[in-house]
Amino acid sequence: MKKNMISIIILALLIVNIVLTAIMMFSVTSASRKTAALVDNIATALDLELAANGGEDAAEEVIPMTDTETYQISESMTIPLKASEGDDKDHYCLVSVTLSINTKDKGYKTYGSDLSEQESLIKSEINDTFAQYTMEEARNNQDQIRQEILERVQTMFDSEFIYNVSFSDIMFQ
Repeated sequence: MKKNMISIIILALLIVNIVLTAIMMFSVTSASRKTAALVDNIATALDLELAANGGEDAAEEVIPMTDTETYQISESMTIPLKASEGDDKDHYCLVSVTLSINTKDKGYKTYGSDLSEQESLIKSEINDTFAQYTMEEARNNQDQIRQEILERVQTMFDSEFIYNVSFSDIMFQ
């Protein structure tokens, strides 16, 4: 009789365990679906934001080296920087700038063959961009400055045949 009673108790506990496991699975599954949907929505919103802002992770056109030409500004530029708060010294940036040009872009046919005629305009854009920064800001935000110069030059030419700006021999004083 005791063996039957223990078997009935084990069977009852087994059935209760199965029922509780099923309830737990349904509650966890629905919560995980909601979490997955939320993560998908956030990822979609971030992708849209990056694509709208033209971010680095957005679908960018990769330009092969065979279609790339570089134009180096003829001489190093000495650019006065914005004064730092509490510092009465004048600070300067000495920089050599190189522009990367896509030779297959339609704007290259119009402007790209000889940028030396527009070099003074390009230098002006570079000077104006650097002049907005203090020495510490310019030292710490070089990527942002490159991006701003690129956007200003592309706006000036109303074309994206210049696709990259790079600095070499950059020094701050």
